[in-house]
Amino acid sequence: MTPKSPRAVANNISLVLNTMFGNDRFERGPVNVDEVALEYTKQISPSSHIEQIVGDDLPGCEGALVPGDTTPRRWAIMYDKKQNAGRRAYTVAHELGHFMLHRDLVDKDPDFDGGFHCTKEAVEHGAGRNIEKEANEFAATLLMPLDDYRRFIPSDQLADFSRLGEAAARYGVSLTAATLRWLEYTTSRAMVVASVDGFALWAKSSDAALKSGRFLRTKSDLFELPAASLAVSKLSRDESLEGIQQKAGVWFPEPTFEMCMRTDRYDFELTLLHFEGKAPAYQAEDDFQDSYTQFFRLGARA
Repeated sequence: MTPKSPRAVANNISLVLNTMFGNDRFERGPVNVDEVALEYTKQISPSSHIEQIVGDDLPGCEGALVPGDTTPRRWAIMYDKKQNAGRRAYTVAHELGHFMLHRDLVDKDPDFDGGFHCTKEAVEHGAGRNIEKEANEFAATLLMPLDDYRRFIPSDQLADFSRLGEAAARYGVSLTAATLRWLEYTTSRAMVVASVDGFALWAKSSDAALKSGRFLRTKSDLFELPAASLAVSKLSRDESLEGIQQKAGVWFPEPTFEMCMRTDRYDFELTLLHFEGKAPAYQAEDDFQDSYTQFFRLGARA
């Protein structure tokens, strides 16, 4: 059996939603992921669909896809009820991804005979088995289709936190999720850095920035933010959001426009860096993609 592509499966659902609600459906609101999980799965699998979505206290577990005991199986999605709306939507979409892509494993692999129980690390940045990365790719594609996102923020248009916040509201996701999705397709040289107490948790570069050598190692190296960075210098919130031009040598050997968004509730910062010009023709080293493995840690709550 040919493995299912997470993007292709999510895009098929988006085509159905476009047919039902129009290509301008995001003008009226985000994907109703609960309705998709309950109604779409009933249409494609009438005898074995998702019939409940339940919030509960789930210590050590962000979300789960739980099968019924008898066949044909009925399914339930569970999520930790302490999550905010954007995080909850992504968790439900992640578990729907497991249903669409991996539910056969429950009857084929003893490791999954109790269903899919996903830790915070699995849901937030795909840690663990490859199926967690696939469920994340499905969730991002379903909630933030690139065709619509490219119309909302064109690939050659620079985005600040205000515009990315509008995207987050449009798709019903966190600011961090919206920013990371934008970085996937923008042709501008840009980077986002999540930090706490002046040290980077993770960093993600756009492809154009990566090709020009603008990346940070954060998986194996401890990166201390520059003393002049907005996250360290503690300018006012308004000044940080508006951004400042940093001279060459502060972040990289070239001038950088820097913006910073702080969230007092979770005590971390998101820094957005814009670099002038386009990427050179040569390809940068591929192994620096590892900083993306911390996909949603802490930042997903922003």
